[in-house]
Amino acid sequence: MTDRTRAHVYVTGKVQGVYFRATTRDTAREAGVDGWVRNLDDGRVEAVFEGPEEAVESLVEFCHEGSDAARVEDVEVNYEQPQGEDGFRVRW
Repeated sequence: MTDRTRAHVYVTGKVQGVYFRATTRDTAREAGVDGWVRNLDDGRVEAVFEGPEEAVESLVEFCHEGSDAARVEDVEVNYEQPQGEDGFRVRW
């Protein structure tokens, strides 16, 4: 699993109520990336992407745009050791 990387992402802007989580889930599944996405009480979206480095980077790039209705203001990314995420889900 050494070819896997993990990105922990916080997205700021108009990112709740605009299908950001569902679009992220669908994009991650298409890219073969594991992890999760959820809304935070402060209006941000938090996500974890785990998988091959190139695929994870494509999801990080996606977060700078988000869903069609989103208006992303900032994306904070922290890289971590993979933790064995399996599948991609929306967390509540």
